[in-house]
Amino acid sequence: MTSRIYIAGCGGMLGEAFHDVFGASAELMCTDIDLNAPWLGCTDFRDFDAYRASVRAFRPDWLFHLGANTDLEDCERRPEEAYRTNTLAVEHATQIANELDIPLLYIGTAGIFDGAKDTYDDWDIPNPLSVYGRSKYAGERHVLERARRPLVCRAGWMMGGGPAKDKKFVHKIMAQLREGRRELHVVRDKSGTPTYTCDFARNVQALMSTGAWGLYNMACTGMTGRVEVAREIIDVLGLQEQVVVHEVDSAYFQQQYFATRPPSERLVNRKLDLRGLNLMRDWRVALREYLAERYANYL
Repeated sequence: MTSRIYIAGCGGMLGEAFHDVFGASAELMCTDIDLNAPWLGCTDFRDFDAYRASVRAFRPDWLFHLGANTDLEDCERRPEEAYRTNTLAVEHATQIANELDIPLLYIGTAGIFDGAKDTYDDWDIPNPLSVYGRSKYAGERHVLERARRPLVCRAGWMMGGGPAKDKKFVHKIMAQLREGRRELHVVRDKSGTPTYTCDFARNVQALMSTGAWGLYNMACTGMTGRVEVAREIIDVLGLQEQVVVHEVDSAYFQQQYFATRPPSERLVNRKLDLRGLNLMRDWRVALREYLAERYANYL
């Protein structure tokens, strides 16, 4: 296994999982601009010179570029910053990896599809609808076209990191329950595939051990939607008799979540399946483990 890995943008929910999974067998340099853990060093990957100097000083065998602005509304409000963070910084990473002749891992997203289909495999053609989606797709294309040794892994609806780092759907539901909410409004017109950060990191590790390159969808198995995920959380917590889920259309949250989101972001891990390397578990199994490990005393 690789001995030295530089992980840029490692301060979020996915970065924590990569630190835990890869830290057991490799020497890591983990950096971010948000120093929320003692194992993080400060580097802004949007600053090309600083990014390059930091990576060069560590002399890694791999460069992992994890960081991105995943706030869709913020990307719509500040498109220049979105492209600076999600696209130009990825071009920086590609150049640095090529200069050092090392492989580059980039994290893609299901948000680059338009939702016209129910599911998307590794070979479907993206058609992003939002600034976030366009900026991420531009980064993905650059890595695949320009990096000498690219590994691009696409995630779905991310869950992981616990209360401190999870800013996505699972934590939003948990936070409402902690506040005492017993009526939840959940959109019924959005489908996708949850992606447990720990499973994702382990599957990347498995791919690396085979010397695999290219593009891979990497989401939990099982097709679902927002309502099903919310109901599963309630069932796991044993709150079926106490909490009511009201199914609403996306228009209900239009003022808060105004960025265009595709009706379906369901990823199929077809390429992983064909290679016999799909380690992603069913989303219900992963969700139960996640809640047990990170939210045991939360409510």
